[in-house]
Amino acid sequence: MRYLESVVYPFIKSIQLADIIDVVIVAFVLYTVIKFIRQTRAVQLLKGIAILLVVMYVSDWLQLNVINFILVNTMQVGVTALLIIFQPELRRALEHMGRNKLGNILTFDEPRTVSDVIDEVCIAAGNCAKTKTGALIVFERQTRLNDLFTGGTIINADISSEVIENIFVPNTPLHDGAVIIRGEKIYMASAVLPLSANKRLSKEFGTRHRAALGVTEAADCVALVVSEETGKISVMWNGDMMRNLSAASLSQLLSKLLINENDEKSVPSKLFKGRAKQ
Repeated sequence: MRYLESVVYPFIKSIQLADIIDVVIVAFVLYTVIKFIRQTRAVQLLKGIAILLVVMYVSDWLQLNVINFILVNTMQVGVTALLIIFQPELRRALEHMGRNKLGNILTFDEPRTVSDVIDEVCIAAGNCAKTKTGALIVFERQTRLNDLFTGGTIINADISSEVIENIFVPNTPLHDGAVIIRGEKIYMASAVLPLSANKRLSKEFGTRHRAALGVTEAADCVALVVSEETGKISVMWNGDMMRNLSAASLSQLLSKLLINENDEKSVPSKLFKGRAKQ
C-alpha cells in the first residue's frame, strides 16, 4: 500500500489527456506498420535480422570475439542496409498513403463480400470451361504478389463474370497472362507469373498450369486455371493441384480457402497431394 501511495497513485494522477492521445496514436501507427509488413515478404527479412541480433548478444555473452566483432560492425551499417532492402515496401507504403482519400469515408455503396467475388468467378470459370477459353485467375491472400509478377495492366475494376470472361477472350490485348484479384477488385490483368520449378510435373500441363503452381509455391495465394485444351477447371494452392472441378465443387473449395481459412485442414490432403506430379 505504501508503494501504491508513493509511486503508483502519483503516476496515475500525472497522466493527462494529451498523454493518452499520444500513446493511442503511436500504438495505431505501430499496428498499421506491422499489419503492412505481414502482407509482404519483408517479414521474413525481419525474422532474419532478429536472429542476427540474438546471435550478436549471445556471442558477446559467450565471449566469441570474432563473431561478435563481425556482427557489431555489420549492424553499424544496418540502417542504410534496411533502407535498401525494404525500398520496394517503403515505396508502396508511401504510394498507399498518397492514394488515400478522405472522400472514401463518405461513400455509401454497399461493399462486396468475398462470397460475391467467389460467385462471380465461378460463373466466369464455368462459362470459360464450356467454351474452352483458357483462363488464369490468382486470389491474393496475406502476401502481396507485387514482387512475383511482371508486366500486366492495372485495372482496379469491380469483379463481375462478364468482365472476367471478356478479359480472356482470345486475341484481345489482355487475354494472355493472369488476372490478379486483390480483395474485392480485379487489380491487374495480363500479369506474367513465375513458372513452377517442379521437374516432375507432367508434360500435359501447359504454361498456365505451370505458372499457377509456380506462384502458389512462392506465396500463400490461390490460383484457378481453366484449360484451353480440355476446358477442365483446376485449383492450385500451396504448390499442389486439384483438377476436374465442377462449378459447385469449385465454389465450395474456394469458400474454404478464401473465406474460412481455418477450414483449410478440412480439405482432404489427397485432393491436393501428388496431383501436381501426375
